[in-house]
Amino acid sequence: MKILIINGPNLNLLGKREPGIYGTMSFDQYFDSLKTLYPIVDLSYFQSNNEGDLLDCLHKEGFNQDGIILNAGAYTHTSVAIADAIAAINSPVIEVHISNVYKRETFRHHSFLSPVVKGVIAGFGMESYRLALEAFINQD
Repeated sequence: MKILIINGPNLNLLGKREPGIYGTMSFDQYFDSLKTLYPIVDLSYFQSNNEGDLLDCLHKEGFNQDGIILNAGAYTHTSVAIADAIAAINSPVIEVHISNVYKRETFRHHSFLSPVVKGVIAGFGMESYRLALEAFINQD
């Protein structure tokens, strides 16, 4: 099984950025733990702060992955282009958020991506990624 995790803007700062919301572990550390927990899964990872790079990654990888776990960060709430890219690819996408976006500012309550993804997982910290991975592994 091939699963790609894509992180959007500012998620390269995990472990440093607002630790009260996002925790103190870097995503690289967390990704290494996922690879250890799931050795049978071919896990890969991409991060960019640029919307165009995220689109290019979805276009390139969206036809050869068994699943994509996407945390588009703030682009979740603004990007019709990312929603269109998800709708255009064959690989199923699960939208994840580290924080519970519904407990935060109201502008974070709307996702342009939710209508075109397989599911949404939010509010479980970094474990949101593992829960999405489990959803792909255990799908019928």
